[in-house]
Amino acid sequence: MQRLYDFIRRHPTGVDSFWAVMLFGFSMLWVMEVPTGLWPTISASVIVLLLSLVVALRRRMPEQMLVLAAVLGVAQLVLDVEVNPADFAMLVIIYTVAAHDGARWASRLALIGGPCAASLAQIRWPEEDTGTLGRVFLTVIMSLPFAFAWVLGDSIRTRRAYFAQLEERAARMEDERAAQAKVAVAAERARIARELHDVVAHNVSVMVVQADGAAYVLDAAPDQAKQALETISSTGRQALAEMRRLLGVLRTGDGPPSGEYVPQPDVEQIEELVEQVRSAGLTVDFKIEGTPRPLPSGVELTAYRIVQEALTNTRKHGGPEVGASVRLVYFDDGLGLLVEDDGRGSSHELYEDGGADGRGHGLIGMRERVGMVGGTLDAGPRPGGGFRISALLPLKPAH
Repeated sequence: MQRLYDFIRRHPTGVDSFWAVMLFGFSMLWVMEVPTGLWPTISASVIVLLLSLVVALRRRMPEQMLVLAAVLGVAQLVLDVEVNPADFAMLVIIYTVAAHDGARWASRLALIGGPCAASLAQIRWPEEDTGTLGRVFLTVIMSLPFAFAWVLGDSIRTRRAYFAQLEERAARMEDERAAQAKVAVAAERARIARELHDVVAHNVSVMVVQADGAAYVLDAAPDQAKQALETISSTGRQALAEMRRLLGVLRTGDGPPSGEYVPQPDVEQIEELVEQVRSAGLTVDFKIEGTPRPLPSGVELTAYRIVQEALTNTRKHGGPEVGASVRLVYFDDGLGLLVEDDGRGSSHELYEDGGADGRGHGLIGMRERVGMVGGTLDAGPRPGGGFRISALLPLKPAH
């Protein structure tokens, strides 16, 4: 049965042609049974044939077939071809035009023409033994099928338009959801890329400094070399653990469901970060001003990554015997960061690129992080040498 329905949907003109042939055959039987002359029979036969054609082509050319049906109706009046079964085609074309989402003039013509055809038929071929009231009643009764056909077709058209609108809206919402998902994935991957840069740059920098120190004191102070190697080992393990979590998210292509993949350092871990940098040989002065209190996770992560990136740049570009200072200032409406070094005054472009090879994120990543929480960042060389990074992270994002 489903195959039959599919065939009907795929071949609408074929189905209409079948019903047109049936209508033509039934109407010709009526024409042959009515005792008329040769010319009236020929006229009726031609009109029946053309009305059957209206049914066959109603969905291919609805407006043209409506005009043809109207012309045939006038021809019936002029040639005195009485109402016959083929006139059922007028009901069919009125329904079709009303249901078709085409020219509105055709639908209006069908609405007006149907009742007019019934009235003209009653005037042209009046029923015998009926008075004026009876004729009016018959006219109304004969007009009802035409009006009903138009109302049914127009309701079908309205319903189709409504469902088409719903489908379009659903498709648009699906596209919007897909686009939002892609944007979210891209944003998550960009965030993970920044995290990965910070992890690699910081930990590898510590390992390089420790390795250089171990090589320098290997013969003279084996204990210090051993301690440096242990630091390299622990730093490498920490870096590998963080990289596994980060790359695990990239490999699956989904965001972290519970935050277990991506490390989320906070402000309290900045002191541990400073101690790690000190163990690598960099002198760092660390102070906290104001009253520490819990901060939004995004602000804490941004603060940690800014300090981490700044100290990494200091080790990479500050030169020998460089010192740095880190200040955390708790304001009523935000958190202030100040990271300075007294190094050789590396160029702003070197810090901006994140390295001499130009492959890092550097200050670009810092600005992106600060912008995400609605903060401000000021970075540049210090008067007299060195580099300064100052950031203000509000507790509420800017609107």
